[in-house]
Amino acid sequence: MKVTIGDPTKGNQKVHVKIHKHDTWNMDVTLAHIIVPMLKQLAETTHSGPPVDMTDVPSSFRWKEAHAYGEGEIDPLYFDRWSWVLNEMIFSFEAKIDPSIEDEYFTDDGYDAEGMERHQKRVANGFRLFGKYYESLWD
Repeated sequence: MKVTIGDPTKGNQKVHVKIHKHDTWNMDVTLAHIIVPMLKQLAETTHSGPPVDMTDVPSSFRWKEAHAYGEGEIDPLYFDRWSWVLNEMIFSFEAKIDPSIEDEYFTDDGYDAEGMERHQKRVANGFRLFGKYYESLWD
C-alpha cells in the first residue's frame, strides 16, 4: 500500500509512505525502529520542552522551592525533567526492538522475577509517557 500525505499547494510537506504486509505483522516493532532514531535526535537537539508533570518524574527531578514563576520563567530542573522523559521513552522503544535486554533476568541462579517486573513496569511507563507527551514531540 502506498499512501501520500500532505498537500504541497497548501504549504504542507508531501510524504510518501510505502507499507508492506509484513510491516503490520509486528507493527509495534516496525514503529519502534522509526521512533527510536527520531526520539534520539530530538533528545540531542531539543531547544525547548513542555511542562512535565512532577508526578511523571523521580523525586530528584522535582523542584521543591515554592516559587510563583512569571510568564516565560522556568525552574532550574525544567529541561532535566523533559530530558528524563525522552530517555524513558527511548528505553522503552529500544526494549521493544531488542527483547534480548530481558535476558539479564535469566541467570545460572534462576529467574529474577522482581527484576523483570521492574523492567516491564519501566517499559510500560515509557510507553505511557510517549502517549501523554505525544503532542510535545517537536522542537
